[in-house]
Amino acid sequence: MACLTHIALHVKDVASCVTFYQDYADMQLVRDRHVNGKHIIWLAEPGKAAQFIFVILPDGPGHQQSSMDFSHFGFALASQQQVDAIAYKAEKEGRLLWPVRQEPYPVGYYCGVLDPDGNRVEFSYGQPLG
Repeated sequence: MACLTHIALHVKDVASCVTFYQDYADMQLVRDRHVNGKHIIWLAEPGKAAQFIFVILPDGPGHQQSSMDFSHFGFALASQQQVDAIAYKAEKEGRLLWPVRQEPYPVGYYCGVLDPDGNRVEFSYGQPLG
């Protein structure tokens, strides 16, 4: 049986992506490594570093995605108010991609945000995951 343990993001600016995922998704620094002159970061949700991590790798080309490509990362939040707060913050910072909306179960209440590298990130409440 396989177990998904990590996703690696190859980004242009490691520091700005790390800051984004710490600020928006409350992820914590797990490892800060320098390997062959490259700065590699591991991030995880609090208390879940043994289950799943984001690996942030340097020197990426920047993520380009067509408007019809709905690939994204999804983070569950504890309330609609938290989704609203993320959307408000993202709008102020020019990162809001999808305004807050309510969809029928199982989608729930959500908004979309662009990370500094151009990856789409959904923040939701009311989905059966998380």
